[in-house]
Amino acid sequence: MPIIVDIHVMLAKRKMPVGVLAEKVGITPANLAVLKNGRAKAVRFTTLEALCEVLECQPGDLLRWETEDRLDSADPSADEPRPAVPSSTPTPQES
Repeated sequence: MPIIVDIHVMLAKRKMPVGVLAEKVGITPANLAVLKNGRAKAVRFTTLEALCEVLECQPGDLLRWETEDRLDSADPSADEPRPAVPSSTPTPQES
């Protein structure tokens, strides 16, 4: 996923433990861990707002976008072959 969650950066800057942040935001430490580790599929604006309020930051301090190419170059598993993705554009043989 090209959206990177940088909550760990703000936690380090604020010298705040994850458990304290979870309590102040009003979410479980497990749900915060899912978000922090980049495994979340979505985040509610109310949660993002609470994170920004507690950490005294902007949404852009917590979330950033990276291109797939940049992620792949930093990922050691990028050398592994990826499954082919079907294309909606016809190949010369299909025309």
